[in-house]
Amino acid sequence: MTGLVRANWLALLLPTALLAGAWGSQLIGGLIPCEMCHWQRWPHYAAAGLAAVAFATSGRTHATLVVLAALALAVSGAIGVAHAGVEYGWWQGFTACTAPVPITGTTAAERLDALLKAPVVRCDTAQWSLAGISLAGYNALFSLGGAVAILWLMRRAR
Repeated sequence: MTGLVRANWLALLLPTALLAGAWGSQLIGGLIPCEMCHWQRWPHYAAAGLAAVAFATSGRTHATLVVLAALALAVSGAIGVAHAGVEYGWWQGFTACTAPVPITGTTAAERLDALLKAPVVRCDTAQWSLAGISLAGYNALFSLGGAVAILWLMRRAR
């Protein structure tokens, strides 16, 4: 297996695994993502999509798509650094708190009641951490590390 193919697999599997972890913590673990958590997911969707399409190409196009996937991972990592910094109080966040509220099929009074009962998900409070590192922090570490590893594998493949 060449370095480019290894880089392509990493560019596909890493964001897919990180998205599976994010969705698992939400759907199984009961953690409700804040707005900044959602921001971190979008570049992972892009990276996985670019890496998947790269398998169907060859040559310069293949390499370009894998590099773009690595850059998308780096973007998610940068957002993760920003989010972790907000959680740790290193700087102020850019977003208001958000909460999911059902808005279809209910009356205005029921919507207001649902809004008042909805949990407030703060971007400046980590819902989960391990060894003092929040999910945003782990996303930053894995995403930035993965981007570096992909680019290193591609450079080695030259």
